[in-house]
Amino acid sequence: MILYVKAAEDGTSVGDCPFAQYVRLVLEEKGLEYDVRPCTPETKPQWLIDLFEGKMPALRHRKECYTESEVIAQYLEFFFSNSISMSKPSKNEMRSAEDAIDGIFPSIAKYLKHTPDGDEMDDELREGLVESLKRLDAHLSAGDRSGPYLVGSGKEITLLDCGLAPKLYHMSVGLKEFKSNVIDIATSFPAVEKYMQTMFNRESFVNTMYSSETVVWGWSNARS
Repeated sequence: MILYVKAAEDGTSVGDCPFAQYVRLVLEEKGLEYDVRPCTPETKPQWLIDLFEGKMPALRHRKECYTESEVIAQYLEFFFSNSISMSKPSKNEMRSAEDAIDGIFPSIAKYLKHTPDGDEMDDELREGLVESLKRLDAHLSAGDRSGPYLVGSGKEITLLDCGLAPKLYHMSVGLKEFKSNVIDIATSFPAVEKYMQTMFNRESFVNTMYSSETVVWGWSNARS
């Protein structure tokens, strides 16, 4: 398997895309062997441009290629269920978890991208993110939970966790770098803080994370 991902500022190391890290987390959790190929717009393979509009992340496995992180994750879950498989919760459990995280990344992205910081629109976007975090914190604080993860009782990691954690990493770095930590996650949303620490310390996340400087570089470009 070869995974083509956005390159960082140096053009050769892994860039700041949370959707690419989502795919890598699934690959790591399943114990699958793969190569990572960071690409700039100039170094993308021509076939990727011609056949898939240059979209990344892109996973090439034998003669097949898939783009879009969710499509890739579902492909890996379906065809590699004989390896370590993600938990398979009920539809109701999935729906509850999906509702809890719905809209959180758009809230993060809109707030981190907005300039100038601290104006009236910035305050409105901050409140939008706060509302998303309240919903997630409430879900993670539910009394019937016995584990740290998103779905059901929280005992087992799922694709939803692999998708959410990279986005929360971007949030944690961006709030500190661009917004002077005006949202104190640890104090205001302790369940979210605990969840982030659980995911960020997981071996698969440590193996796939990029530096905070890379995250700052990516958002700096988006804010310019």
